[in-house]
Amino acid sequence: MRLMEKAPAKINLALDVLYKRPDGYHEVEMVMTTVDLADRIEISEIETNEIKIISHNRFVPDDSRNLAYQAAILLKKRFNIQRGVSIEIEKNIPVAAGLAGGSSDAAAALRGLNRLWDLGLSLDELAELGGEIGSDVPFCVYGGTALARGRGEKIIQLPQPPKCWVILAKPTIGVSTADVYKKLNISKVEHPAIENMLSALDASSYSDVCSNLKNVLEYVTLETNPEVAHIKEQMKRFGADSVLMSGSGPTVFGLVEHESRVQRVYNGLRGFCDQVYAVRILGERNTLE
Repeated sequence: MRLMEKAPAKINLALDVLYKRPDGYHEVEMVMTTVDLADRIEISEIETNEIKIISHNRFVPDDSRNLAYQAAILLKKRFNIQRGVSIEIEKNIPVAAGLAGGSSDAAAALRGLNRLWDLGLSLDELAELGGEIGSDVPFCVYGGTALARGRGEKIIQLPQPPKCWVILAKPTIGVSTADVYKKLNISKVEHPAIENMLSALDASSYSDVCSNLKNVLEYVTLETNPEVAHIKEQMKRFGADSVLMSGSGPTVFGLVEHESRVQRVYNGLRGFCDQVYAVRILGERNTLE
């Protein structure tokens, strides 16, 4: 049996960090939505009782460091599955980009293996399991648009954003999420008004979504990575309506309402940045069908 799952990237429309918790994690509030840039996950049974990760991207680990591998081993242990599986990852989302590519792969593996092994788990149950793998995995299990609280595992579904284009640009550098959080001084950041973004989504107001894009992690990454700041400046100059860094970076995204302007922004960025994508917002929740 062979199954396919789509693993979309996410962007943060708003990201706030409230405080550091006693367990070492940070308490966050994040408004996230999925975009139409996705890895493709192919899951198939194999004769040997093992987990095989196959990818032609040299930056994708094929062992227990891979979050899709961790998803498979978690289900095997939790439900005493004595069958082997091959998980092939066609990597389209840039690695270490702030777009939750690895987390989305894990979420897709959870959904696919739930079908392959006929476990009968709901999205809520899969999301709870996903929280044991990583903070972004529960959101990626659901997909769509959501407010994430706690360390990211408490998910409240939101209306999808107004239809628009998203230009993504990732510089060649990598950014460590752990390092960004270590350098974050919560007492000095300007916190986003999360409730304003929620109101913008409720009203389906594109202009209000644009005016409330905010990420408290951005200043940390910009301080040490001037190329990220340069991409932001150029994206605005080429005509994006609003621009923000996603997650801990280094990917920058710009929202563009009118298709006539998309090619101009895309072409302008391609002049100095190799990894540039023009995609649509998805914003719709996954199903188990």
